[in-house]
Amino acid sequence: MPDRYDSTRRAWEDIWDEATIELELEAAAYARSQETINAYLPFLEKRDVHLEAGSGLSAIVITLRQSGYDVHGLDYALNALLASRSHDESLPLAAGDVHHLPYRDNCFGSYLSFGVLEHFEQGMLPALREAYRVVKPGGVLILTIPYPNLINRLVQWRRKLSGAGPLTDDAFYESTYTRRQLRDVVTEAGFHIELSQPASHSFTLWQLGGPFREKDYYRTSPLAERLGALLKRLLPWPFNYSTLIVARK
Repeated sequence: MPDRYDSTRRAWEDIWDEATIELELEAAAYARSQETINAYLPFLEKRDVHLEAGSGLSAIVITLRQSGYDVHGLDYALNALLASRSHDESLPLAAGDVHHLPYRDNCFGSYLSFGVLEHFEQGMLPALREAYRVVKPGGVLILTIPYPNLINRLVQWRRKLSGAGPLTDDAFYESTYTRRQLRDVVTEAGFHIELSQPASHSFTLWQLGGPFREKDYYRTSPLAERLGALLKRLLPWPFNYSTLIVARK
C-alpha cells in the first residue's frame, strides 16, 4: 500500500508540473465549475474558517478567498504548494495527508474535497473520518466524487481495449460511486446528508472527445454545453459526471 500511495502522489506531482495556476483558475471560471460552486456556496459561512483538502494548485482556494471566504488549502504534492505560494505568498497552505490532517478537532466550518478521495484504493472512509474529526459540530462536508455514468463505462471499456495505461504504474486509478454507495460511506463517517446532486453533465460528454472538446484546458464545446444542459433535465443521473454531496456534522 505505501508503494501505491507514493506512486499516486508522484503521479499528481507530474500532473501539477504540466498545469499552471492560470489554467486552473480559468477552469474554475467555466460554466460547469461555477454551477457547482453556486450549488454549495449557500452552505458556507463567511465567519468560519474552511479547509480544502487536496487543493492542488489552489484554484478553488483562490476563487473562494476572492469572494470573501477564509479558505485554507492542504495537499501532499509539494510542487503544487510551492507553485501556489509563488503565485500568492499570502495563501494559507499546508503540506499534509488527508488521512492524517495536521489540525485539531472541531476547528473548521467546512471540509471541501473535489475529485480527491476516489484516488485512494483503501476507499474514502479513512479520509472522511478525518474530515469528520476536524469539522466543527454543525459544520459541513462538501464533496464531489465521480459517478459510474454510461459514458464513463464506455470510456473505461474503450481504454481497456486500446491497452491504455492508468494514471499510476499499477492497476488502480480511481473509484466511482453510485448514489447509494456514496450516501452509505458519508453517513458511516458520521455525517448527515443535506444535498445530493448530479453535476458537470457537459464534462461527461467531454470524455468522448471530438466535437465535445475545445482546444483550451479541459474546456467543453458549445455543443457539449447545450447537450449537457438537456441531459441534466432529461437524464440527470445516467449522464452525471460527478456527484456533489453536502453533508452536516
